Amino acid sequence: MSYQLELRHFKYFLAVAEELHYRKAAERLFISQPGLSRQIKQMEEILEVSLFTRTKKKVELTQAGSYLKGEIEFLLNHLTLTQKQLKLIDQGNFGEVRIGFLGSAMQNVIPDLLLKLKVTRPDLKTSLDEMPNKTQVDAILKDKLDLGFVRLARVPKGLKIQSVFEDTFSLVLPKNHDVSSENFKSIAMLAKEEFILFSAEYSPLYYDTVMSICEDGGFSPVISHKSVHAQTIFKLVENHLGIAIVPTALQYGFQMNVKFIELKKIPQRAVLSVIWKEDNRNPALEYCKNLLLNPS
Repeated sequence: MSYQLELRHFKYFLAVAEELHYRKAAERLFISQPGLSRQIKQMEEILEVSLFTRTKKKVELTQAGSYLKGEIEFLLNHLTLTQKQLKLIDQGNFGEVRIGFLGSAMQNVIPDLLLKLKVTRPDLKTSLDEMPNKTQVDAILKDKLDLGFVRLARVPKGLKIQSVFEDTFSLVLPKNHDVSSENFKSIAMLAKEEFILFSAEYSPLYYDTVMSICEDGGFSPVISHKSVHAQTIFKLVENHLGIAIVPTALQYGFQMNVKFIELKKIPQRAVLSVIWKEDNRNPALEYCKNLLLNPS
C-alpha cells in the first residue's frame, strides 16, 4: 500500500520527539499508543529512514530524527504564522511583526519604533515578548519571532545583525554610598565591593564587557548575585547586597533608593543590536526593518 505524508504525521512525530515517550505523547495527542506507533512507523516507511531508536527503557531520536525535528518545528511555526497573517490581511491589516527584546530596548528603541509605526502604519500589528538573547536567536531560527533586540557580538548563519543603539555604562550604588559623582575617579575605587550582574546565560556579551571594565580597573570583581531583571538588580543594590554596572538607559523608569554614576571615560559601550532571519518573507518585517534602519 502506498502512503503519503500528511500534516498529522508531522504533529505525531513532533509529540514523540518532544516527549521521547510514546505513552505520554499519545496522551497528549488524545490517541491510542498503538495507533501512534503505527503512524510513526508509517512515516519512517514513507521517508525510508529511522527516526527513533527504541528500547524497553527509552526512546531516542536518531540523527535523521533530530534534523527532522528542527525542520518540522519551523514548518509548523511558519504554518501557524501564515494562518494568522492571512486573517489579519483579510481584516484589512498589513500583517504582524513578532518582536523579542531585552529589557533595556524598552527604554528608547522599541517605544520609538512603535510610535513611528502608529503614525505611518497603524494597520501593522506588533506582539512583544521579553526574553534572553539565546531564546530570541532560537525563536527567530524556528520562525517564532521576526525581530529580536539583543546584546550579541555574532549570530548563527542565516541570521543578520545590525547595531541600532550605543549606550554608555553606569555604576549603580545605594543612595547613601560614600562614592558619588563628585568624588568618583575610577572603577578601581570599588575593587573591594561585591558586584551584582546580569547572568552570562542571559547576555554573554554584557557579562564579558562588565568583566573587562573591572579588569581595566586592575581587579576581578567578586560576584555576589546574578539576575536577568534590572529591577531585581536595583533592589539588591538598594538593600546593600552589592553594586552593579548596567547600560545607562536602564536607569529610567525605576524609582528606587539607588544612584547612577555614568562611566563616560571608559572605552566600553553597551551596544544594542537588531537581528532577523535572512529568508523571512514577512512584508511587515521588511517595513519595520526599513523604518528602524533607515529612519530618514
